[in-house]
Amino acid sequence: MFKHFKDSMLAVAGGALLALMVVCNSQLARYTSSVFSSWVAHGTGAIVALLLAQLSTRTQGKNARSGARSTSSPLWFYLGGIPGAFTVILAALAVNGPLSLSGAIALMMVGQVMFGLVSDYFGWFRTPIRRIRAGDLLVVVCVLSGSAMIIFGGQHG
Repeated sequence: MFKHFKDSMLAVAGGALLALMVVCNSQLARYTSSVFSSWVAHGTGAIVALLLAQLSTRTQGKNARSGARSTSSPLWFYLGGIPGAFTVILAALAVNGPLSLSGAIALMMVGQVMFGLVSDYFGWFRTPIRRIRAGDLLVVVCVLSGSAMIIFGGQHG
């Protein structure tokens, strides 16, 4: 039970950090360009990831320092930065449009849920195959409805 709660809280924290990233990058894109803000975001992210990797290597002891990793991973496993770069660019464009941060994040969540359901259904990217249930479709409808309320509810007149 606690592990499920902990994982859920980590996911919520990740979502909050994603929203923070989107707003920072959209502000940078407003004064530069969405492509430049993506370069800055990923460059900064790479530096922070390297520092965290160094820190975790030092704190985990000799086994972690040996760098013993399985080399059997397909090369496409390392391509996660490509959709990440497009996410930053598209989010910066959306936030600087009429959607606002909350509307853009809400619609990004719709895209994530829908892609996740399709990916789980077909087992794409080695995800466990999972049937789409009626409750899953209800979730999509609720998230879409909430997104519409966020986007259109704040407009007056």
